[in-house]
Amino acid sequence: MKFMVEVRIRLKKGMLNPEASTIERALALLGYEVENTDTSDIITFTMDEESSEDVRREVEDMCQRLLCNPVIHDYDFSITEMEG
Repeated sequence: MKFMVEVRIRLKKGMLNPEASTIERALALLGYEVENTDTSDIITFTMDEESSEDVRREVEDMCQRLLCNPVIHDYDFSITEMEG
């Protein structure tokens, strides 16, 4: 079966986020006052596996080993079975 995976990665609360700070300042220069700006990365891919549990196990391993740094990042992911 084919599965579509979407992994969302963001900095943990309390971590400095220079990208978000820059965006907030730039928006202020344009006249937009925003607060609590945050950024995240989204990674999408497809996998061919026997079950969603197999995909879940592999994606968890990918996140821990490569896609993010668990010390400074939070992540979550969604898995959707593809038609056909």
